[in-house]
Amino acid sequence: MVWTPHATVAAIVEREGKFLFVEEISSGERVFNQPAGHVDENETLQDATKRETLEESGWEVKPTEIVGIYTYKAPSNDVTYYRICYVCEAVREIPNAELDSDILAAHWFTLDEVKAKKELLRGPLVMKCLEDYLAGKRYPLDLVYEH
Repeated sequence: MVWTPHATVAAIVEREGKFLFVEEISSGERVFNQPAGHVDENETLQDATKRETLEESGWEVKPTEIVGIYTYKAPSNDVTYYRICYVCEAVREIPNAELDSDILAAHWFTLDEVKAKKELLRGPLVMKCLEDYLAGKRYPLDLVYEH
């Protein structure tokens, strides 16, 4: 058996007391998530964060800090995911941006609105990353060395 972990990134983007979320279809279900996705070959983690956020939400962002590094083994497929979650600054929205095909919409939610959707969040790391962000967990970008 070959173990193949998945490297992923996520972006926490806060603006005017609201958080950027995407509404998407995953395994046939409508769910909510931070802009997030897999790291492509030869792509830095920060570049993956910027690309995924743009592709999923239509927003250009600038990573400023790291919230944390998370591990999750999904019971639905037994895949282990490593998620590096970044704090990002919203730079600008790209009008009429073409979003990934599985994305239904991008939203700005208050914390209360996110909590009300807790059962619809894509997985446990979505709320954990947000809780860590709200608790003030922050690490400098140079925590990750990319050769």
